[in-house]
Amino acid sequence: MPHRDAAAWPWVRARLLARRRQEIPATQPDAVVRTAVVTDSAAALPADWAAGLSGDGRLTVIPMPVMVGEEIYGEGEDDISETIALALASGISVKTSRPSPGQFEQAYAAAQRRGFEAVVSVHISGGLSGTADAARLAAGRVGIPVEVVDSGTVGMALGMAVQEAARVAGEGADAEAVAAAAAGQAGRTKVYFYVPSLEQLRRGGRIGAAASLWGTMLAIKPILGVDGGKIVPLEKVRSAVRAVARLEEIVAADASARTASADVRLAVHHFGNATEAEGLAERLAAALPQCPPAQISSLPAVLAAHAGLGVLAVIVGDNFAVHDAP
Repeated sequence: MPHRDAAAWPWVRARLLARRRQEIPATQPDAVVRTAVVTDSAAALPADWAAGLSGDGRLTVIPMPVMVGEEIYGEGEDDISETIALALASGISVKTSRPSPGQFEQAYAAAQRRGFEAVVSVHISGGLSGTADAARLAAGRVGIPVEVVDSGTVGMALGMAVQEAARVAGEGADAEAVAAAAAGQAGRTKVYFYVPSLEQLRRGGRIGAAASLWGTMLAIKPILGVDGGKIVPLEKVRSAVRAVARLEEIVAADASARTASADVRLAVHHFGNATEAEGLAERLAAALPQCPPAQISSLPAVLAAHAGLGVLAVIVGDNFAVHDAP
């Protein structure tokens, strides 16, 4: 057996433990669950994890509609990633919309029928979508109390907030505590990303016209983030290679600055460039050996429709799994 520095073992153990706990499938909670959690498909939740909680109504994911040309697709109901990729490559219009208030009303009423005391509904930033507004409209039409949380974020940053809400709900917490847990997790989670072209973001109104000019002048490649619930430019970089390298540096600095690297959780999103995302995750693992390996997933269709092909996004958040019971 090769020799290893004994001082490294605590870090190795922490990383393996965190990884193992991230992979534990959802199970029935020990406490009586009083609060159901509802979210939307922009949360990019791992399918297996979400399925483990949806059977008894503890979690409901409302699909967000995507329009490709004249056809409307529902995320989660249709496999539309290839359709969107082809449409974006060929210049066909791709648009998104919020779910209808009726969809939320049905979800909340179903939770009431199942005997839940309340619902916490956690959603994509109101600065990027009207989804939270639709949820609020529906909340006023049902007899069960509903707390709507505008996460102020997207992707697995929203997903991590939903997972924290579900964890706290699984401990028997009331709606106020569950909503606070979701909001707290969202507030501690950062989104950093790079896109080869800002055209889709500009067309969808997700980034200002002035900022979109960066992508067409002097081959500038901006690194973007989510701040105050909106997409904002963070840095201007001269080339795609340098942009990805700088993205890695920003993520590594954020993760390293947190209290303990083993308590940091990373997620990498991509669309149409899985190999590039895998390489990014590998380099982050080498730069942050104390962190659990990043979760890698394709962007949900509703986000890919705006980010476009070739996007690389990294989510940096708290790894609450390391605080679970051993």
